[in-house]
Amino acid sequence: MPSTGRLADLAIVIDLFSRKVVGWSMSFRMKATLVCDALRMAIWLRRPPPGLIAQQDSRVAVYRRVL
Repeated sequence: MPSTGRLADLAIVIDLFSRKVVGWSMSFRMKATLVCDALRMAIWLRRPPPGLIAQQDSRVAVYRRVL
């Protein structure tokens, strides 16, 4: 894939039970839609039952900002 020299942000959703990536989204701008799109993909692919528990882990975003 050609590079424009810009860094892209990546949001991923991981199923902690199966340890599989079940949703992802990539964009050149870190906005709420980035995470929402990844979560929508995960819900669409896995079709979880009511009572889904979601956890946010923002350590990676914080680590990237430090760099």
